[in-house]
Amino acid sequence: MNQKDKRAAFQIYLYLGALFITSLVVSNLIFQKFFYWKPFGDVTILGASLFEISVGILPYPITFLITDLISEIFGKKKANQVVIAGIFASFFSLAIVYTSSAVPATEWSPVSNSMFKEVFGNTIVAIFASMMAYLLAQFVDIQLYHFWKRMTKGKHLWLRNNFSTFSSQLIDTFTVVLLLCAFGEIPWELFYGLVISGFLFKVFIAFLDTPLLYLLVYVIRKRFNLKIGEEIQLD
Repeated sequence: MNQKDKRAAFQIYLYLGALFITSLVVSNLIFQKFFYWKPFGDVTILGASLFEISVGILPYPITFLITDLISEIFGKKKANQVVIAGIFASFFSLAIVYTSSAVPATEWSPVSNSMFKEVFGNTIVAIFASMMAYLLAQFVDIQLYHFWKRMTKGKHLWLRNNFSTFSSQLIDTFTVVLLLCAFGEIPWELFYGLVISGFLFKVFIAFLDTPLLYLLVYVIRKRFNLKIGEEIQLD
């Protein structure tokens, strides 16, 4: 690969990493608002409405799509590097929120101390819970993705995308709901319903993003003349 192509590949990796980190940090900041998907608003599972979930779940599946794309094109090492960068960014955002909460608001501030704490007061617990779940789930996702990639010799992209995502999303959903219940942020009676509802939603999104993954992989492979299973070495 010539230097021009290598620079272009690095830019793609950089932009994917930026999207990944933004999706992760934002999902932690907006998690306190819950919604339900209207077509399933009257369906309940173990005390929780089907797809009655946090808005923080909306950008979160993007992170798994991006790590799968990076794993496919740039390899396992680069995918792990993005995950670690995401952890750093999340804890840095936590420090900013904590500092912002500590300083007093002026009398004329549009957002008062109490309003700020009401919105962001639980962010510390949320980020901790999310990070523990995220750290475990993302590394599981990357490991399983490359396991299936080796088993299929670089073929059947849909299989490794969905199988790795299903497993990791189940771990992520179970862990984050467990920790939020343990810290008293969510009632225990909603635990199983929220786990099942959240997991089903993520599975649904995983099915939807498979064609997008195929499209992105196809475009990048064509741009850099990559063979099936071939990865771009940025180092």
